[in-house]
Amino acid sequence: MTVLFLNSSSDRYGSSRILIEVVKVYKSAGLKAVVVLPEPGPLQQDLLELGAIVHIQNLGILRRKYVTISGLVNRLIMNYKAYIFLSQLHREFHFDLVYSNTLAVVIGAHWARTNDIPHTWHIHEILLGPAPLVGLLRRLLDRTTPSPIVVSNAVKNHWEEKLSVSKPTVIHNGIPYSDFLEKPGILPQELGIADDHLIITMVGRINPGKGQLFFLEIAKRITKSYPHCHFVMVGDPYPGYENLEVEMKHFINEHRLENCVTNLGFREDIGSILQTTDIFVLPSILPDSFPTVILEAMAASCPVIATQSGGASEMVLEGETGYLIPIYDLDKAVSALISLILDQQLRVKFGNAGRDRVLKEFSLESFRENIENHLWQLLRKN
Repeated sequence: MTVLFLNSSSDRYGSSRILIEVVKVYKSAGLKAVVVLPEPGPLQQDLLELGAIVHIQNLGILRRKYVTISGLVNRLIMNYKAYIFLSQLHREFHFDLVYSNTLAVVIGAHWARTNDIPHTWHIHEILLGPAPLVGLLRRLLDRTTPSPIVVSNAVKNHWEEKLSVSKPTVIHNGIPYSDFLEKPGILPQELGIADDHLIITMVGRINPGKGQLFFLEIAKRITKSYPHCHFVMVGDPYPGYENLEVEMKHFINEHRLENCVTNLGFREDIGSILQTTDIFVLPSILPDSFPTVILEAMAASCPVIATQSGGASEMVLEGETGYLIPIYDLDKAVSALISLILDQQLRVKFGNAGRDRVLKEFSLESFRENIENHLWQLLRKN
């Protein structure tokens, strides 16, 4: 059997890393994997090393920046071209199943339905709008995908109330944790700061929902009273959001935070960065379905402060592995951070409890087993 995988990007961020693990599961079950990516990128090489067949084709990926008349016309044209391309691939490979990773990929569901091929969707998003887009996705899910995978109960609750036919299945993400358990730390030497400084880190691709500017507001408030704290940001901007990175730089310069905030940009060595992180913060200001980076931080024994913005509440145990704060509540964010800054034993306690929780509740083995069970249930129904 041959499976067509469609992905919304070619990067190595959260949903793409989950795709790698899914492809491994499908291949270990004896299925051939053909993957279509929207552009060249590092994910392409990762998939080729797994033995997948990889093609590059613009898939008409949905992004907020296309919610204009001209943008929608562009997406319709790109989706039509992608449909033709998938039909050509089908004549060569004769696909038995189509797997779309993230709701940003809509062509797979439509193409599978018109070609009478089973389709599954791996949903990583909580979408609040615009209403026409949410309505389109709801209809496509009901018509094409009887049992989509959702990455958290927060995602399930969001979509389940909108769906009439499709029944989401929750499979929490699991990833390889070795890089976060064993990598030597590097940050004090690289940043040129003293070993007794506390490093407070956030990792996330720059976009309107991840909260980089909120993180900088926290840094501004904390460093006034605790100058031994150094704030580190990791991640590059999504295409089209480069202006946010410019805004971040302006904020740092305007408030003279150059000596206590470092923006590292895109990095491959997240394990090493988290190993020398004292406190991890994920300040998302829009619903964040199941941010894999929290699993990484917990595996590296970092206490976590995260906003109550979706799946974080299913990972972080309040008062046991970290703190959950309301979205954009600067006072509570600062208060939670000060509690950890002042209490090293509490940081160690939360960090150890977080590592134990990740390895027990969000193991890669459990993820693989759940994905394989979902695969066979899907094929039996069809």
